[in-house]
Amino acid sequence: MNIVVLDGGTTNPGDLSWAPLEALGTLTVYPDTPPELVLDRAQHAQAVILNRVHLTREMIDTLPELAYIGTLSIGVNQVDGAAARERGIPLCNVPFYCVDTVAQHALSLLLCLCGQVHAFSDTVRGGGWDDAVTMSHTTRPMVELAGKKLGILGYGHIGAKMAGFGQALGMEVLVYSRTKKEAPGCRWVSLEELFAGSDVLSLHCPLTPETQGLVNRERLALMKPTALLINTARGGLIDEPALAAALNQGRLAGAGLDVLAQEPPAPDCPLLTAKHCVITPHIGWASREARARLVHTVAENLKAFLAGRPQNVANP
Repeated sequence: MNIVVLDGGTTNPGDLSWAPLEALGTLTVYPDTPPELVLDRAQHAQAVILNRVHLTREMIDTLPELAYIGTLSIGVNQVDGAAARERGIPLCNVPFYCVDTVAQHALSLLLCLCGQVHAFSDTVRGGGWDDAVTMSHTTRPMVELAGKKLGILGYGHIGAKMAGFGQALGMEVLVYSRTKKEAPGCRWVSLEELFAGSDVLSLHCPLTPETQGLVNRERLALMKPTALLINTARGGLIDEPALAAALNQGRLAGAGLDVLAQEPPAPDCPLLTAKHCVITPHIGWASREARARLVHTVAENLKAFLAGRPQNVANP
């Protein structure tokens, strides 16, 4: 089998081995592939594996030998799954490889906002020890999470892990999700109560037509001015101009974001200059441990397909 990885550089910049995939066929790995080179590089591939490269209906229809598409990710928005399904091509993702890492990063963003560690460290390193002490009481007050309410929007594996972190910190956990399920120690609430009652709201739901722009001006208006918003899910869940306005006008205390609607953001993205907004470059999934699990599972997915029993199929 001819296997082509179109953008393996983000997953494996050289610290991991591609051996699990090499064992399954002839493997070609490109660190990245611009849109204009996708068809050329994938032309004779039976299996195409990608992370953030887009594979459109037109591209899929122009790849006659293509029999399998795998993603180096949980999300599959970058591939036209319906077009693949119409040709009998399974689209297989990796659903659970980064649960611990993403939840940990969501917690890191929350603790960053509550502890102001970055601001205090920068001030001390600049010679302002006493200024940092003053800041901790005035302009950069620290926040204690015990006794506060943590809202979880989307109670999948990552949302459940984040809920457990909140409980360990002594927080009351409120949950809203499309499907109600067992959530030990948590309280299920309506979407409106989740926004209005949470001191911290952490997003863990997928991006769908129904959730696009879910965090909009009206729902932000429900939130406490002291509340914090955390997003390690998908940038499209948030109306970014509305969030920037809420932060700049003091209607929301802070936001910790690992994802944006456009990545990398345009220079005029309003969140880049918004007050009390911490942004990381979509790296919540990227611990070495998680990336090693990712490569292993991508290979196991392809191995299962070759054995006639595809697994983790995202376009059934």
